[in-house]
Amino acid sequence: MDKNEKAKFKNILSFQIDTDKFLPASDEEKMQVSSMRESRTFFRDAMRRFVKNKVAMVCTVIMIIIVLSVIFIPMFWPYSYDQQLGILTSDASYNNLKPFEYGETEKAMIDSGEHVFPHIFGTDNLGRDYFIRVIYGTRVSLGVGFFAALLVLIIGLIYGSISGYVGGKTDLIMMRIVDIIYSLPDMLIIILLSVVLNKALGDSLNGVFAALGVNMISIFLVFGLLYWVGMARLIRGQILTLKKQEYVLAAKSIGSSPVRIISKHLLPNCISVIIISTALQIPSAIFTESFLSFLGLGVSAPMPSLGSLASAARSGVFSYPYRLLIPSLMIFLIVLSLNLIGDGLRDAFDPKLKK
Repeated sequence: MDKNEKAKFKNILSFQIDTDKFLPASDEEKMQVSSMRESRTFFRDAMRRFVKNKVAMVCTVIMIIIVLSVIFIPMFWPYSYDQQLGILTSDASYNNLKPFEYGETEKAMIDSGEHVFPHIFGTDNLGRDYFIRVIYGTRVSLGVGFFAALLVLIIGLIYGSISGYVGGKTDLIMMRIVDIIYSLPDMLIIILLSVVLNKALGDSLNGVFAALGVNMISIFLVFGLLYWVGMARLIRGQILTLKKQEYVLAAKSIGSSPVRIISKHLLPNCISVIIISTALQIPSAIFTESFLSFLGLGVSAPMPSLGSLASAARSGVFSYPYRLLIPSLMIFLIVLSLNLIGDGLRDAFDPKLKK
């Protein structure tokens, strides 16, 4: 194309395109572009939506206060969960104190000008400070709930991912195993394990396991053996749907390994199901532990849990109703807060709900 043809072609374009629109950007326009919102990751964007959920944030604050309380209050509280003040001071007035009451020995100390910590929730029938027992009971119940949820999450993710991604006969065999596990009575197995472990281990437990007792070990074993099947089924169903998507085919075409496809492409898209299932598993585990402790199959005395405290309060429910009300209210508060936090996380992490 010679110079004349180029000039003619340029003149033709000039009639169709407004060349003024292609002027260099001004400094003001450049500043406007540079001040645009920086890109955010999926996690940061989800947490930003979660913070805007007022109900979930209030429940998060409540749970943070409860967790910090059960961690730090026993460090400076002068009474222990198993300390029987009546026997320690040979003063029977310590038994069955009402909230903010003092024993005779403590009243004499106060009269002499000494500082005495109040019994905020009173004492039980053995003269033990009820406030610190509720704190330790909450610590045990929360520990069981979070440990069980973590155990269920790990086993369920691995099992469900393999079953859903591989498919075929492998999936068929693995799901039949799940069906068999579903048919096992969990309460009966906990009782049988408690009897077997009690005879096998006896007094050989030490440390934390000795404080919790054989019954708690059997509960943890049952959670690891039985309670992960629900999570595995949910993950399997999600992966069976997601593995047919185009991005999974693209990952296979570039040679990505199955482990990388599951961890980088499939599981991140199951995050909403994982979060809500895990968040609901924690209160479910707390309910199970409280129920078993209420029946005497939970932690070993004198270590308290919220369920064992409620069970012990039955004998004096008409004389001291607050002993039953306090642990029951704590269970209600923890379970309600965790459920609402789970709903908030599900709404925040679900891409379909993004505005």
